[in-house]
Amino acid sequence: MYGKLKGRIIEKYGSQKAFAKALGQTEQWISLKMTGRSEFTASEMEKWAELLDIPKNAYGDYFFYNLICENT
Repeated sequence: MYGKLKGRIIEKYGSQKAFAKALGQTEQWISLKMTGRSEFTASEMEKWAELLDIPKNAYGDYFFYNLICENT
């Protein structure tokens, strides 16, 4: 669901497991977010973006692009 975001996680951390550790979360929690079974809060997006070096003007590409495409 979040292909570009997943790619960025792998690029920066090597795996979702390593990224989950950096966030202080479980790999299962990351999976819920990445599959769309749990929505991102604004503060979660900010934290993810900070760790992944995603500028605010690119949030749409990483966090909302798939939602927009599904509704068109």
